[in-house]
Amino acid sequence: MDWDLIFTVTNIYALAMWVILLLAPRTGTVMTGLFYGGVALLAASYAALMVLLIGGIVDSGTGAAMDFSSLAGVQQTLSSPGGATIGWIHYLSFDLFVGIWVARNADKYGFARWLQIPILLFVLMLGPLGLILYLLLRFTRHSKVADAVIPE
Repeated sequence: MDWDLIFTVTNIYALAMWVILLLAPRTGTVMTGLFYGGVALLAASYAALMVLLIGGIVDSGTGAAMDFSSLAGVQQTLSSPGGATIGWIHYLSFDLFVGIWVARNADKYGFARWLQIPILLFVLMLGPLGLILYLLLRFTRHSKVADAVIPE
């Protein structure tokens, strides 16, 4: 299996979805397209590749079986071309999901797009750090901590 090609294609595809999220109008059609055409497609790619690897239909690039039961096993799995590619697709899918949630929620609470863009870039590049930054920003619109941090 050409893991480099899969990595490149999914990376470029996810980046295109992020550009749309950052710059396009957030109409229902655009957001639905991002969710199903972006998150769901990346998640389905991840799932299909994971099934192929676990089933032994394709090789991860090391010839060893995937092992998530120990730190050494996870390190070995992620150090293989297949494991790293699938792990990266996992990140791409989840980070885009969180980015869509942040964007929709920020729109709901009336945060300007110019303020959302840097936070969304943090979500893209550093995942949880971007989410924490958004939750801190959202806290400025609420008087109770629970209202600021519980996702809606």
